[in-house]
Amino acid sequence: QLQLVESGGGLVQPGGALRLSCTASGFTLDYYTIGWFRQAPGKEREGVSCIRISDGSARYVDSVEGRFTVSRDSAKNAAYLQMNSLKPEDTAVYYCAAVPRVFSKCLSPYTYPYWGQGTQVTVSS
Repeated sequence: QLQLVESGGGLVQPGGALRLSCTASGFTLDYYTIGWFRQAPGKEREGVSCIRISDGSARYVDSVEGRFTVSRDSAKNAAYLQMNSLKPEDTAVYYCAAVPRVFSKCLSPYTYPYWGQGTQVTVSS
């Protein structure tokens, strides 16, 4: 059974950092693209970053460029989102998602058939 599990969310002060993990089970990520998305209350789900596991190619939405870094560890069958210089507007539920052999439109949630359950990130003083 294909499953994605996010972890690492929590409460952090503005300017702080968090590292989210997305661990896959039931399949190997080697030929997948992993997307990171977030959804704040009353807002649409937004693509934050994506990474092609095979070669590490990555993309970011403009609002997180330079602050967030996506990475992967094939040996651990996992992907990560390092979030630095966090702002209150980064507060949301963060999801990871997976799609095989697709990298185009990797910041669109409609590209992905497989989703994790989400982890809450709250940036507040």
